[in-house]
Amino acid sequence: MTILKYKADRVPVTIFFALTVLDFVVYFAVDRLWIILAYWAAMVPVKAIVSAWNHHHQHVPMFRSKPLNRILEMSFALHTGATTNAWVLHHVHGHHKNYLDQELDESRWRRRSGETYGYIHYTAITALTSYQRAYTVGRNHPRLQRAFVGYGILTFALVASLVAYKPISGLFLFAIPMVTSLIITIAATYHHHTGLDTDDHMQASHNYTHRIRNILTGNLGYHTAHHYRQGVHWSKLPELHETLVEKIPAEYIRTSSTNGRKLGVSRSKVGAS
Repeated sequence: MTILKYKADRVPVTIFFALTVLDFVVYFAVDRLWIILAYWAAMVPVKAIVSAWNHHHQHVPMFRSKPLNRILEMSFALHTGATTNAWVLHHVHGHHKNYLDQELDESRWRRRSGETYGYIHYTAITALTSYQRAYTVGRNHPRLQRAFVGYGILTFALVASLVAYKPISGLFLFAIPMVTSLIITIAATYHHHTGLDTDDHMQASHNYTHRIRNILTGNLGYHTAHHYRQGVHWSKLPELHETLVEKIPAEYIRTSSTNGRKLGVSRSKVGAS
């Protein structure tokens, strides 16, 4: 029996831990400001991508061992700004339960007036309220809420200590990346559901089948499949998507690597791209 639940997680988990080790090597070994700033800038897109995998982990924990999962979550938190159970509460028990109801959705894209939030407004509101909304959802899940609070305090105490010991390195290698990754992650979610006001799961998500995009995000582009069965491991989402593709409106499946539409393909070929 392996320590990982799925063999497919071997490579991503190795990469995430390697990135954490690299962060600490740079923190302790490098003092030149220009190197620190260059490293920080280079890591911005990398850590934003890690956020997608943190999301997957909080749906389906990667290790069989709870202590190992907690260690991995600390690594994820330092990269992404989302601590243990942050997305379990906000996303798994919040958004996934309520995404068809814009009065309740923790990632709601519609104002109470019925108007759609703009991209920047949505990102700002959802980012600023993310921890508060996670905590609120936790009232119905006290065990998860306790871990969320406890490990959150531990994570921020560690980051505060790193900043206190080496302020510039602590800020640009840990504190600032946590904030930027959280904001970028939330910004990316704007296009998942915005404008799709429906009670039908097959018409409630935009899907992106571009191969590179899905390699980088762990198949998060197959978003209808992910919402249809949120407990399915990321490696199984393309297969699940294939079983659903005929039920998903063609205009909700996009083959471009961007958020723009590129629909000049037949319906039968979309799921295989």
